[in-house]
Amino acid sequence: MMANLFSSFDPATTLFNLNWTSSLLMLLLLPLNYWLIPSRWNLIWNKMSTSIHNEFKTLIKNKEFKGSTLIFANLFIFIMFNNFLGLFPYIFTSSSHMTLTLSLSLPLWMGFMLYGWSLHTTHMFAHLVPQGAPSVLLPFLVIVETISNIIRPGTLAIRLTANMIAGHLLLTLLGNSGPSLSLALINVLIIAQLALLTLESAVALIQAYVFSVLTTLYSSETS
Repeated sequence: MMANLFSSFDPATTLFNLNWTSSLLMLLLLPLNYWLIPSRWNLIWNKMSTSIHNEFKTLIKNKEFKGSTLIFANLFIFIMFNNFLGLFPYIFTSSSHMTLTLSLSLPLWMGFMLYGWSLHTTHMFAHLVPQGAPSVLLPFLVIVETISNIIRPGTLAIRLTANMIAGHLLLTLLGNSGPSLSLALINVLIIAQLALLTLESAVALIQAYVFSVLTTLYSSETS
């Protein structure tokens, strides 16, 4: 029971005396960016995210797929980081294994197929017959288009895996031949390794872009 009307304003009325912490509760509501001055890394990241969003937005023809660019942008960033991290020594290159690449491509392709065939069945059947094809070739073309559609997740996964494995194998083979070379050839080997590392950095970016763009194009065909 209150001793007087103003006892609720006494800071010593509670057991743990935590009244003054209520002044700090507002800090929990502030976004993290409030505490940071945008650095060059933040600006580069925001610029890259905006560019990726605009790129995928032009590829997705259906305006009903709102927010789907976030899926493909995050897919691009995830694959790109895995590819780049694999270039560092003693870091496992997860994108060079079918376990990861097929786990990325197969669920997305399955979702596109279920969505397209359940809601846009006529449109999906129309994709199996190329426009202007001769009537005699229609059965054969339907079979070819069906097979090409079924193997899409496999081709996506194999393309990414093969490109990652090829560059890493070449770098490993050249690196293992170093002890048996002369001093002059070692200098040439180092220059070749640096050139290949630069090429692999470009491949890591390009393959992430190709994977995400092809996935975006496959999604746009379902509507």
